[in-house]
Amino acid sequence: MSKMQPKIISTLKAYSKDQFFKDLTAGLIVAIIALPLSIALAISSGVTPEKGLYTAIIAGFFVSLLGGSRVQIGGPTGAFMVIVYGIVAEFGVAGLTIATIMAGIIMVLMGFLKLGAVIKYIPHPITTGFTSGIALVIFSSQIKDFLGLKIGEVPAAFIEKWAVYLKGIGTFDPMTLAVGGLALGIILLWPKVNRKIPGALIALIVTSALVKILNLDIATIGSKFGEISSALPKLTVPEFDLVYIQMLLPAAFTIAILGSIESLLSAVVSDGMIGGKHRSNMELVGQGVANIMSGLFGGIPATGAIARTVANVKNGGRTPVAGIVHSIALLLILVVFMPLAKMIPLTALAAILIVVAYNMSEWREFKSLLKSPKSDVLVLLITFFLTVLVDLVVAIEVGMVLAAFLFMKRMSEATQVNIEDFDASEEKDGVPVEVHRFDSVDLIKVYEINGPFFFGAADKFISALGELGEKTDILVIRMRHVPIMDATALHGFKRMIEICQRQKTKLIISGIQDQPYKVLEKAGLIDVIGEDHFFTSAVEAVDYANKSVKAHKSGIDSRVL
Repeated sequence: MSKMQPKIISTLKAYSKDQFFKDLTAGLIVAIIALPLSIALAISSGVTPEKGLYTAIIAGFFVSLLGGSRVQIGGPTGAFMVIVYGIVAEFGVAGLTIATIMAGIIMVLMGFLKLGAVIKYIPHPITTGFTSGIALVIFSSQIKDFLGLKIGEVPAAFIEKWAVYLKGIGTFDPMTLAVGGLALGIILLWPKVNRKIPGALIALIVTSALVKILNLDIATIGSKFGEISSALPKLTVPEFDLVYIQMLLPAAFTIAILGSIESLLSAVVSDGMIGGKHRSNMELVGQGVANIMSGLFGGIPATGAIARTVANVKNGGRTPVAGIVHSIALLLILVVFMPLAKMIPLTALAAILIVVAYNMSEWREFKSLLKSPKSDVLVLLITFFLTVLVDLVVAIEVGMVLAAFLFMKRMSEATQVNIEDFDASEEKDGVPVEVHRFDSVDLIKVYEINGPFFFGAADKFISALGELGEKTDILVIRMRHVPIMDATALHGFKRMIEICQRQKTKLIISGIQDQPYKVLEKAGLIDVIGEDHFFTSAVEAVDYANKSVKAHKSGIDSRVL
């Protein structure tokens, strides 16, 4: 069970001066990495640049202060870009604030309800499908700025967007493309020069200086947003409207689920790197509080950022102090250097997000999943195409429902109801025990259920009951391989009992496990069947059945047996 205590409490008990300097170094480096990403993600999400920094500062601080991971770095990520853009387009920034706070509340509740471990049950094809879909949408959203297309407002829908791009491709600006290409080249090649300083930051500095010195006529943050505020984020409580809440609830749930998946995945990855173990439920609480505070201070949704978390670990960060340092450093950058951000070319930011999209795409994983069973491939492709062509919320909902139905179908196929004459053997204490053939096979039928006995498989059992002849004197149900049964299976059991009572057929249960027994007991069926008709092994059931048949033929009342 995940301990409900922030990781910072346990990590500071044996904190040292040497570790502080390592955390300080890691925090400063991660802040430099987060700076261009936060600005780029904010702009592409449909909000002003400083809101990206507000998110990294506020959310990043609370993720480290209250989270369940030693090294998690929180902030805005590409996964939220699509849904945030959609919320802003439909409900404005006020709607986004409400959705962010609601998502935070949902995540806090998930943490306190101990749902941290439940997130792992979301099928891998779904996460890969919507992540790859988001990557394609992010890439598509950057084409206009990267090429400098003069085409006005771009539609939000994927197909319409590319139709506009193709129609206006002749309006691209060679100089804008050249600067964007330069930024892209720096981002890709800079790691060969220095891995400590992120290539994205170097790309922004070089291209901004180039545009300023050469006075190039290229779109910048300043030309699009005007002066950039360096003011500290202010606490603002939005006006919650019931109608707004109802309309934004699906989006809030999507943000909460998406944020939970990404943050816990990031925590698992970092655990493997440092040999630690995060507290999943506490992590959800920390992420939830971080999103609530981000919304209250003008930020956008946040989650654990895998790339920044990995950078933190690689640079020596081992406690939440590194994440707090990263937030403080970004706060200083906001106050001192934010006005300079107006010189950043939009094409350079587009180049950064194109790289982010490529890293998110997981195309190798996507390709390998295409070799999976057809049902998994179906879930993968449907989730991917719905994310790209319709909506992320719809994609996750449909993907989960489809995956659940396909899982139930596979489970029902794995569960078998066999009718046999009981010429078999079974093990008792690991030793094979011969189960002898019944003396009167025509009067006895044996049904063996193999696998989970639930609603997906209950119809097989009910259909098999149709083969129960009127001459059957004894029906033996072998349940040694039934770990669980549900209400539908219980209904099938009741029907079986009614048939047996109508045809005066004696019912015997063999090898029933704890959970199915408790289900029958709670329903009062143990007394109906008769507790003396339950046997731990098939050997005992066979002996009892043979004695009953002999007694019946001899005219002895079998009820005394």
